[in-house]
Formats: sequence, structure tokens, C-alpha cells
Amino acid sequence: MIRKIFLYICLLGISLQSSIYAQIYFPPAGQWAEKNPQELNVSAAKLADAIRFAQAIESTQDPNLKLAHYQSAFGREPFGYPVGPMKDRGASTGLIIYKGYIIGKWGDPDRVDLTFSVAKSILSTTAGLAVDAGLIRSEKDLVYPYMAPIIPYNPAQTLQNKADHMFQEDVFDLFAGEHNRKITWEHLLRQTSDWEGSLWGKPDWADRPTGSSMDWLTRERHEPGTVYKYNDTRVNVLALALLNVWRRPLPVVLKERVMDKIGASPTWRWTGYENSFVIMDGQIVQSVSGGSHWGGGLFISAYDQARFGYLTLRNGKWNGEQIVSEAWINKSKTPTSVQTNYGFMNYFLNTDKKEIPSAPESAFYHLGAGTNMVYVDPENELVIVARWINNNEKAALVEKVLEAIEK
Repeated sequence: MIRKIFLYICLLGISLQSSIYAQIYFPPAGQWAEKNPQELNVSAAKLADAIRFAQAIESTQDPNLKLAHYQSAFGREPFGYPVGPMKDRGASTGLIIYKGYIIGKWGDPDRVDLTFSVAKSILSTTAGLAVDAGLIRSEKDLVYPYMAPIIPYNPAQTLQNKADHMFQEDVFDLFAGEHNRKITWEHLLRQTSDWEGSLWGKPDWADRPTGSSMDWLTRERHEPGTVYKYNDTRVNVLALALLNVWRRPLPVVLKERVMDKIGASPTWRWTGYENSFVIMDGQIVQSVSGGSHWGGGLFISAYDQARFGYLTLRNGKWNGEQIVSEAWINKSKTPTSVQTNYGFMNYFLNTDKKEIPSAPESAFYHLGAGTNMVYVDPENELVIVARWINNNEKAALVEKVLEAIEK
């Protein structure tokens, strides 16, 4: 009898959950329903004020992103020159999505622009898909046992006589050495790996170097997991490692398993560098980058950014289908012990409400330079896409939108 009651309660719970999800709006491909703010008890006047504010805080960086790169600290780094494609940016642009519906927008949300490190959230999603598919048993596994020798595509070297580079390896081991063999997938996802080496001509020490240049090559090596360091060379290591696991280009994986299913447009592109090609299973394949630090990365519209943000708002579920496991989304939102406002890349967390004091602690955001922000607030059923705004004003923008929707 007790077993029957328990079974009934479980079935009732599943039925209620299905009923709730049936009432949630998911935008079909090619369209996204808009509602007047008043229909959802949102102050139109306050929302309009928030949008005016977003337009007023447009980034002052040059729209020519190549020029902006060389005017920034990135352009002054060792080996800091771009090696991937870049694109002039548009004006401040954004979308405000409440309870699934667009209630506000500005700029040109259809415009395809670089999204910089929001691409890291896309990259970490492909890691989650690999775990969900059983290609990676656990994110806590060491990475090196999953790796095969990397065969770079280098036509100039291929045409040489082998005797001309007798003592130069034709392949490389991405996790060679005692230190790098201690690195797990989770270390890479949390940016705590302290991976050492050079990839695509970018040494790990050349990205955001600190201290005296005389110490860059002899710096202290930290045990993986003990020190957080935002480092794009190591992000690209994760991308190449995942390419080896999937044995397929990551943009193809993303398109088939995520973007097509959430109704994204055909206009987004995810690219790597001019020199980030490898030979895999007889094919020339490009390894993508997890940002646009050195060019390349994810070119995408605000509408498609919003679809990805809305997928994470709904815990990886879209219109009844679990696209990314809820377990992976939850792990992505757990704080890193040595950097508590950071989950899996590039989930920035509102731990202790330090980042956005006006927002719930459960809120998070996918963030990239520019500034590009996809703010996700499950408690308020809110997604905000804000592109090309002053980074120091992002919390103020969120506060103004939240003031508009307060009951």
C-alpha cells in the first residue's frame, strides 16, 4: 500500500512538472513573441528608463575591434597580436526577456558580432554534452588519459624533407610533463589548472602577465585546483582537448545538439585561429577558441545569445526536451573554492550578492569583453542581453530592469 502511494505521488509530481513546462513559452525558430510590459505587470516607464540607460552607457572603445585591441592591455602583451578574424562592432544592443517574452529591446539584435568570452559558456556546454553522452566519464577525471597525440596541420613543414627537422617532433602531447598530467577537466573548466606550455603560438605566461618580466618563465607552479587564473591559452587547451574527445568540430557538435534544437538562426559562426588546424581522422579540422582575446571566437546575434541564456534559465530544458542535463547546469553554477564568484567557465555567480547587489544570489551571467553580458535570473524568470556597454555599469543596468518588474 505504501509503495502504491509513493508511486502515485511520483507520478503526480511528474504530471505537475509536465503541466508547468507546458505553460512555459519557448520561442520557435525564426520568431520570438513580444509583449507590452503592462501585460506582465511591468512598469513601462521604468523599463523605458532602463533601456535609455543601456544606450547611454555604450562602450567608449573604438568600434574597430582591431584598433581597440591594440589600444588595450591585450595589444601590449607579449605575443599579443591577433591570429583570428575580427569584425567591427555595432552600437549598444540588447534584449529584455521576462517570463519567456521580449518586453524590451534596443539597437540591432539581429546583428552578428563577436561575443568575446561568452564563448567560454558555449565551450563549457560542449564539455557538459560530452559528459552527458558518456564520452567523458566525469569532469573530475584526469584529462591526459583521454588524449591522443596531436597532429598539427602545417603544410610548410609537411613539404620539407624529414631530415630537415630530424629532431623536431611531428606531433605534440597536450598534457606532457608531471605538472600537466595532474590536471582534471574540472580544473580546466574552473580556470584553476595552471597548465603550462604554449598553444597556437601563445605561451601560457604571455596572457595577462603579472610581476617582473624576468620572472615570467620561472614563476611558481601551483598545484591544479589551488589558484584561479583567467587565461585564454588554457581555455584553448580545453577546446583542443574536447575536440579530441568528440573527434568532430565543436561548432558541428554545438549546432546539432544545442543551437538547432533551441531555434537559433543560421547566422552564428564559431571559429579558431589561422594556425589552429589539426589533422584528425584524415580530415583537416580547426580547433576553436573560447573567446576573442586574439581574434576568432563566436560571432552571434543578440537573439541567439538570448536563446542560449534562456536555455540556461530553464536548466538545460527546451520545450520538453532536456538538451543539456540539469545536473551539468547545476554544476556550472557551483562556486569555485578559490574564486567564489566563478562556476564553470563562463558562469559568473552572484555569490553573497557581491557582483550585482540588487539581484538574487541565485542569479548568474555569461560575460565577455566588450562588454557582452547575458544576465540570467531564474528567480525572476528574467534574461537580459546587453552588448557593448560599459562594464562598470552592468550592475546598475540590472538594477533598473529589476525595479521595473518589481510587483
